[in-house]
Amino acid sequence: MKEDPFGSGSGAADAGSVAISPETGRWPAVPTGRPASAVSTATGLVGLVGLAAATLLLTRLQIGVFWSSIVLLLATALPMVIWAMAVEKVYLNPTTGLDFSRPRRVSETLETTRVKLVGLFAIWTVIAVIYGTIKTYTDPRFDFYFLLLLIGCVPLVILAPIYLFCVDRYMRAPHDGLWHSGRWVLCRPADRDKVADHLRGWAIKAFFLAFMFSVLPRALQPILHADAQSIAADPVAAALLAIKLMFLVDACFGTVGYMLTFRPFDSHIRSANPYLGAWLVALACYPPFIVMGAGGPFDYRAGTESWSFWFAGNDLLLVVWGALLVALAAFYAWATLVFGIRFSNLTHRGIITHGPYRYVKHPAYLSKNLFWWLTVLPFLPVEGGGEALRSSVLLLSVNAIYYLRAKTEERHLRADPDYCVYADWVAEHGVFSRARRAVLGPSRSYDSGHEPSPGQPS
Repeated sequence: MKEDPFGSGSGAADAGSVAISPETGRWPAVPTGRPASAVSTATGLVGLVGLAAATLLLTRLQIGVFWSSIVLLLATALPMVIWAMAVEKVYLNPTTGLDFSRPRRVSETLETTRVKLVGLFAIWTVIAVIYGTIKTYTDPRFDFYFLLLLIGCVPLVILAPIYLFCVDRYMRAPHDGLWHSGRWVLCRPADRDKVADHLRGWAIKAFFLAFMFSVLPRALQPILHADAQSIAADPVAAALLAIKLMFLVDACFGTVGYMLTFRPFDSHIRSANPYLGAWLVALACYPPFIVMGAGGPFDYRAGTESWSFWFAGNDLLLVVWGALLVALAAFYAWATLVFGIRFSNLTHRGIITHGPYRYVKHPAYLSKNLFWWLTVLPFLPVEGGGEALRSSVLLLSVNAIYYLRAKTEERHLRADPDYCVYADWVAEHGVFSRARRAVLGPSRSYDSGHEPSPGQPS
């Protein structure tokens, strides 16, 4: 069988059908035995086509970064939503928790919707107070985000009751975290575990939505104002522009993912990571808590020079090294793209097994950390060997943070048997296990055809 360009194998070409399994609500497993993915290959691809077309158009229109960012988000999100709903009919997936054949009574639905609205508006009020109180959010980079919130606040307030009623009427288990949160606000008996999980989900959404909307315009601006002629004559500039394009893809798909957490799209948050350690190592990688930023305790860039400095004057090496960095950035963007509309930190929104996740469990972390090593080359001394050693140790410390992120995420996801099966599959068929077998020979379990059981450590 010929591999598709993205090596995903979760769509029709590999499974033999575009139908989602009615028993599991997931795409069929591929012939190689790899576990099925919660998102199809096509979902990310149609979003990428929309993003590429919009980017080309925006470079010609020059309508400003504010409107360009909105157009780019819509051009990326709408094709994926339309594809998922009209073609794949994801709203019928059992994992949505919806049953359209058994609508609940209107009176019963109105009661649960009323309680949920209390919880929702209480959460929104708390988030608004946090945004208005914490000094970080007075930074101009958040202006785009807060302007959009200002424009959308009235439609959100109007549409929220309608959305909640329509979804609640078909929910098999309407007493979810939002309902318990509403009861908690009303001082009624509520499941505190469900309330805590729901609040964690909103904390993740509020923090990362603001962050992603602060990043997107800054990622788009250099693309809109790129000088094609000067870039074509400079291999370093060409590589840097390609890297910026890859990061734009990541920023756009990431922003869309945080926006579209809706149950009918089957992209809702199934659970938020409950472990404090996971939150600490994740937040350490983002402002205002970032530890590897300029002036931070793990700022490994201080006293270093970039790859273009070390290889200046050698055009062949600049081209080869630049291409390698572009490949790593593309691999990183691919790891976000394959989520479709489900990307999110610290949450479980379905297990992804295709694209780069068929090779390694944490492709984004792997490619990002390798990219930093090859960009900064901290082991090359600028001001002496002691400074190079310091920079290398600091970058190793950053690598350790991402290792802890990976392990705490796995700890959360292993509550889902689907992830256990996927982790075991990667442990046996991933790129590292294949490399190990190439060097050391087949392992006993692989040689005998033994498949690890769900939950077995990978």
